[in-house]
Amino acid sequence: MTPPPSRPLDLITIGRSCVDLYGEQVGGRLEDMASFAKYVGGSPTNTAIGAVRLGLRAGLLTRVGDDHMGRFVREQLVREGVETRGVLTDRERLTALVVLGIRDRDTFPLIFYRENCADAALDEADVDPDYIATADAVLINGTHLSQPGVRRASIAAARLAKAGGGRVVFDIDYRPVLWGLAPRDRGEDRFVADDAVTQALQAVLPLVDLVVGTVEEVHILGGATDTVAALRAIRQRTPATIVVKRGVRGCTIVDGEVPARLDDALTVPGHHVEMFNALGAGDAFMAGFLRGWLRGAALETAGAWGNACGALVVSRHGCAPAMPGWEEMRTFMAATDRPYRVRDDQRLERQHRAVERGAPYADLMVLAVDHRTHFEELVARLGEASRPRVAHFKSLVLRATDRLAGGDRGFGVLLDGGDGARALEAAEDLPYWIGRPIELPGSRPLTFEAGLDPAVTLRGWPVRQVVKCLVYYRVDDPADLRAAQDRELMRLYEACRATRHELLLEVIVSAHGAVDAHTTAEVLDHLYALGVYPDWWKLEPSDDPAAWAAIARVIQARDPDCRGVLLLGLSATPEVLLDRFAIAAACPVVKGFAVGRTIWHKAAADWLAGTIDEDVAVARIAANFEMLVDAWRRARASCAG
Repeated sequence: MTPPPSRPLDLITIGRSCVDLYGEQVGGRLEDMASFAKYVGGSPTNTAIGAVRLGLRAGLLTRVGDDHMGRFVREQLVREGVETRGVLTDRERLTALVVLGIRDRDTFPLIFYRENCADAALDEADVDPDYIATADAVLINGTHLSQPGVRRASIAAARLAKAGGGRVVFDIDYRPVLWGLAPRDRGEDRFVADDAVTQALQAVLPLVDLVVGTVEEVHILGGATDTVAALRAIRQRTPATIVVKRGVRGCTIVDGEVPARLDDALTVPGHHVEMFNALGAGDAFMAGFLRGWLRGAALETAGAWGNACGALVVSRHGCAPAMPGWEEMRTFMAATDRPYRVRDDQRLERQHRAVERGAPYADLMVLAVDHRTHFEELVARLGEASRPRVAHFKSLVLRATDRLAGGDRGFGVLLDGGDGARALEAAEDLPYWIGRPIELPGSRPLTFEAGLDPAVTLRGWPVRQVVKCLVYYRVDDPADLRAAQDRELMRLYEACRATRHELLLEVIVSAHGAVDAHTTAEVLDHLYALGVYPDWWKLEPSDDPAAWAAIARVIQARDPDCRGVLLLGLSATPEVLLDRFAIAAACPVVKGFAVGRTIWHKAAADWLAGTIDEDVAVARIAANFEMLVDAWRRARASCAG
């Protein structure tokens, strides 16, 4: 019986949840890796993330350690929109780790660090019947049947789901090394025949409605290396739909009697793309297939979606972060001219970048104190001994932001890595949006701090910090100036793509010429034509509705996935900003503001002069910030009304 659609979740996945440490030097041995990218991992966790990105409502049942890696897993699941009610904290065990690499197109070495890890300690007592009842289906995983506690938990969850009218999905997910059948340095091995493993896997078959696995996994489940014979052995134990993943050949779906030849069953063709990384492709296939199967699509459609998702993931680095979104998958399937090397398709990569960013911001209100020239002038006037007070003042600005925001992720700060370094470090412990400048203040043509290549600089920045770059730009600038700035902006954009940092591009057009309704829009259109697609724009607070209409047209046409526009302050008076808010709020692409001196300039001067104390300074800053926040919200509400 199909569960009612009113249940809160489509799917709960059960089992492995870990941290993947992916070697970044592609083509080398793990022994030669010099750096690693950190991602969420574990097959059921990957599938839950993939399912949510495709529009399903998914939760996870697992354990993570009470450690930094466990907190990373939990926080990332929240960012992705995965229900974490079933993500339990194990205070006695550490979160599992996996070290992986991409050696060549056929070799993907990996080492599992799973001895006495948190997710392997999941037990039947962890299975909350009320939680299982919230989902239309549960997914259990073959690897976790190798541990008695998780086997009990998986079977208990499956029985609860069936008793409540739900469905059970079985991902065979066979890793011989995790059954003790391969050496520990052979984590990539996919098949070792073993009767005890076959018996353990087959024990759950009477409970399941869908079985998914590779050809090798079908062999271990069926206890035979002849695929048809293995399928017939499986069919004797369950009437479930069986899906055989066949790589570039696509998938074969057996729904009913097993035919004499595998190719006689429903076979959905795959996609001929470059194999860059095989790891995670099966989890992506599962997410795509379930998007169809759980929503009542034809089996052929579900198979096509699964094949497309798997093809996208094999073309990328990582497992969970490589999972595609719904529109991205549709673009891939509709394309008739996509390159064999899929990651060279710029449209797909931009769509994927938007998926990776996580939930959009309805509004974002940022207190900017990344000003460096302004404070250098203050230090020059007050003496070098005042510099520590400048650094402390920026921490006061962060304190004021936190006082007003109260944990609301719709707030943020812009802080520099110089005098603002201590505040920037403290901001990492708070839930707010964080931006950080990379340009040399006032440079024209654009120059980056310390004269370094931005890719070198960004390797040292936490990945959640948004790269803010201010550029003075006009399309009527001299050709050599424009060309120099274009080169630097393209370098910065590519660096942000490589390091997974979001980019906020602040454009000032009014400093070097007259401005009309099209001046800013023309700059944005030119930069998009170059191939620069910032996640955010920070623009001057125009008082011309026609200018905002032109800006919106460019962004909607060029990059509908753009996070949006923030208004800068340009030291305007509060009265001027309130007037500009009322105009800009009517433009849907404008999400908020990033204002600084208007809010804190007077408090900074008084505190640095010693005429007010810390508490007064913080209170003044918070009050001024609150005035702008309230004004923005009123302007938004007025437009919505």
